[in-house]
Amino acid sequence: MNTKENMIHDYDAIMNEKYGKVGTPERTEFRKKAYAFYMGQVIRDARKEEKISQSELGKRIGANKSYISRIENGMIDPTLSTFHSIINALGLRIEIVRPVV
Repeated sequence: MNTKENMIHDYDAIMNEKYGKVGTPERTEFRKKAYAFYMGQVIRDARKEEKISQSELGKRIGANKSYISRIENGMIDPTLSTFHSIINALGLRIEIVRPVV
């Protein structure tokens, strides 16, 4: 919840109203799109930090500029193998760890 200008906002209620309740197809689709957008932003930021163009990144993974653009804009969700290729091409690594409980 957030209080701004003496108003209380219940973000769960807002999300439920706008995208459906957790577990509904609408909410699941929203989460999928949100994760694709977030992943695209991470890739875009890493690419810019490495100072390479979308075209260059595409060449490094055997894809074209348009494909990289669609990933970065969250329009498509790349396969895990493509994501791994992108991460390697950017000189990054994926680390899988167990959460601290």
